[in-house]
Amino acid sequence: MTLTEQQKNVIEVLNKARAMELHAIMQYMNQHYGLDDDNYVKLAKEMKTIAIDEMRHAEWFAERIHDIHGDAEPTTAFDGNVLRGQEVEEIYGFNADMEADTLVKYNEFLQICRENNDSVTAVLFEKVIHEEQAHFNYFDDTATHIQKLGSSFLARMTDASGA
Repeated sequence: MTLTEQQKNVIEVLNKARAMELHAIMQYMNQHYGLDDDNYVKLAKEMKTIAIDEMRHAEWFAERIHDIHGDAEPTTAFDGNVLRGQEVEEIYGFNADMEADTLVKYNEFLQICRENNDSVTAVLFEKVIHEEQAHFNYFDDTATHIQKLGSSFLARMTDASGA
């Protein structure tokens, strides 16, 4: 089966989105390990949960690529480099910025899907955009708490039992 130009356009944005998700997975898991090492148990747990959400998104995009054209190959590259060794005070503002950028791009990708008459992929992007907005809200709120409350907030995020 030969791909139409419309299908090629949609697969292109799906692969761009998948690469963004793969980058987010690696970034957030790296942060999860650092937060866990520093005993920020509650923050580490939520970071891992969000990374798993991103894994699900990456898989949805790959499955949609295969739905459009079974021979199409979902990307395995990721969009960007993982920033390592971030301090807890840096992580949440950084991630909020990543999610804000993702929201802008995914809304653009949603429009491309609509322009190329692919309502199924458009609905998928709408669903993912909703989840990315929740991630943005969490990261932005946490960054604000860290900025305003500092060490008292961070102390509540640790495992006080030392376990």
